[in-house]
Amino acid sequence: MLSKDFDFEKSIKELEIIANSLENEKISLDESISLFEKGVKLSRDCSEYLENAKQKIISLTEAQEESNKDV
Repeated sequence: MLSKDFDFEKSIKELEIIANSLENEKISLDESISLFEKGVKLSRDCSEYLENAKQKIISLTEAQEESNKDV
């Protein structure tokens, strides 16, 4: 479950930084593994955030469609 202060845009930027670091910088294996683990967690959190947003949109759309049927 995501924390209330989760920031999707900040997480995406952080994922970009991690990807660039893994691709372009000469870092130790331990640092690479640590960055990779952090990236996997951020990726999971972003996926969860997007899935929650999708479900909200579906719910709102369905509610609107039901509302329109009653008119």
